[in-house]
Amino acid sequence: MADTTGPVSDIPEDSAWGYLASVEVGRLAVSTKDHPEIFPVNFCLDGESIVFRSAPGTKLDTMAVNGNVSFEADGWTEDGGWSVIVKGAGTLITEEDELARIKRAPLLPWVPTVKKNWVRITPESISGRAFLFGVEPTEG
Repeated sequence: MADTTGPVSDIPEDSAWGYLASVEVGRLAVSTKDHPEIFPVNFCLDGESIVFRSAPGTKLDTMAVNGNVSFEADGWTEDGGWSVIVKGAGTLITEEDELARIKRAPLLPWVPTVKKNWVRITPESISGRAFLFGVEPTEG
């Protein structure tokens, strides 16, 4: 749970995984040709890693050249919100036993397209912040 002594607080790493587990959609950030690209992806957790499926295209092409990725997910209620950012390595899952296991995860494509590629983000760092919503304070 985040320390909420102020309107913005850090989420401890061990709690950040719980926040991620509470949502199904996040954003994958990759860097291609000196420009960032951001893609919404549905995902699931596999231990302390993030897994998503992908069709061939920019995400996979970029990770083949530069596997350094960032991933962000967030959520909110009427009273506040949160954001968790994971930085790490995005890799295609190719090992047969691992693929067989991960294919049993509850992860279906959003749209009716074939997505035979499974990608794992292995974190190097994870950070999060929680926010309490409210009226902007007056200076004084």
